[in-house]
Amino acid sequence: MQTPHSLYNQLLAQNLIANLAARNMEGFYCEGAEEARKKITELIPAGSSISCGGSATLHQIGLRAVLKNGDYRFLDPDDGKTGADKDAIAHEALGVDYYLMSSNAIAATGELVNADGYGNRVGALIFGPKKVIVIAGMNKVAPSLEDAIARVKTCAAPKTMLIFKRDYATLAQLQAAAELAQSQFVITHRAPIKGRITVLLIGEALGY
Repeated sequence: MQTPHSLYNQLLAQNLIANLAARNMEGFYCEGAEEARKKITELIPAGSSISCGGSATLHQIGLRAVLKNGDYRFLDPDDGKTGADKDAIAHEALGVDYYLMSSNAIAATGELVNADGYGNRVGALIFGPKKVIVIAGMNKVAPSLEDAIARVKTCAAPKTMLIFKRDYATLAQLQAAAELAQSQFVITHRAPIKGRITVLLIGEALGY
């Protein structure tokens, strides 16, 4: 049964998908994780090489298991046992057919906003892989570009920092650490190659 919340998400996604198209990006909307997994496997041909960035969203929707068990060559960053292994996978990932990631925020006007410490995730978004699929819950959609930037700085980045270190004494200390960690801050206003970036929106609260 559809609720006012789900109906609103549909309308918001419809408007956002039109704005993404005006910026050379394709968009789709799925109600939930199962539908999203099915759509992603429809978008990626069998035999494709795939990699991804660090993403709570991909874990939450169960996509990594699908990729590992599917007919793909999946370069999983989590398979790296050492820093050197992870670095090698990150570099090899820049040449894959499909790169999967989430976005820290998406403006309803169509811009993608991402902060990255190491830079591999935003690097792949900008250049390298033939196709990029951005997977994001509707909780990451902000009304404007300014709001999307604020979401990254005040919500996504601090919460991501807590994955690595949980004993911050104060919120101010956490926010300061998050600010320092945002060594790469990227706003995608438009995809230079039409159709290279696909944004898959999911009608759930996912990720940070």
